[in-house]
Amino acid sequence: MRAIYGRMVIHSKNESCYGERPRVRDFIEGAGDGMLLEGKKGLIIGVANKHSIAWAIAQAAAREGAQMLFSYQNERLRENVEELVQTLPGASACVCDVGDDSQIDAMMKQAAEQLGRLDFVVHSLAFAPREELSGEFVNTSRQGFATALDVSAYSLVAVTRAAMPLMTEGGSVVTLTYLGSERVVPHYNVMGVAKAALEATVRYLAHDLGPKNIRVNAVSAGPIKTLAARGVSGISKMVDHHRAFAPLRRATEQGEVGDTALFLVSPLGRGITGEVIYVDGGYHILGSLASVE
Repeated sequence: MRAIYGRMVIHSKNESCYGERPRVRDFIEGAGDGMLLEGKKGLIIGVANKHSIAWAIAQAAAREGAQMLFSYQNERLRENVEELVQTLPGASACVCDVGDDSQIDAMMKQAAEQLGRLDFVVHSLAFAPREELSGEFVNTSRQGFATALDVSAYSLVAVTRAAMPLMTEGGSVVTLTYLGSERVVPHYNVMGVAKAALEATVRYLAHDLGPKNIRVNAVSAGPIKTLAARGVSGISKMVDHHRAFAPLRRATEQGEVGDTALFLVSPLGRGITGEVIYVDGGYHILGSLASVE
């Protein structure tokens, strides 16, 4: 026999802890027997193709019942994104260049018309001119620096501010970062600075929006060969190095990041804000690199 007090399950000494294990949903207020995101509405920014981390997040959210609006950067990506969106029930897509406030406003207008409200926003995008992602950081141009910071960090501020009126019941904002924000990664250069700014932005937004019950967090994923990552010189070597030295001895997979983001936008993550959660097989804990055993 067992007794349930609040959210604690107490087993009698004669009952195995492994028998009839309660479901996580049993301890989430309002979760019932449904899916984690049943009835929830979300905005996914940053899908380029089926290999995108944002798409892995969207798949995880859709699996748990979410209805979503997707944005794509330009017409070049439209066909890819719309083809993916058609595989998800109730999903739709629109164009949005996050460097243009009028396009962000138009995206939010479409979200209001099609979804009514927003419960979560996924910000999965970054950009720096290709020439800034090779050679030495000291040679970063003024324009390249400004572009990287605007698209990769400030866009989170702009998108979150525009989404706030639709997050009437609180919600969750999740962005994607990388270890290059705090460690020197060869050729990551100005993107490392941009990701550092992004992580600071997460903390300041979390502070501002906490009273509105809007949580803001970042997921720091290990290197993954996405379309955006191809612009970083040596990305294949980065993935191989990660696989060889990360404590879990394998490369990070999109689905692992997707499931972590799902946790953050769901009621399971309701007490977490202002955090950076690493999904990199433990690579970030290493102080020095020894040879692989």
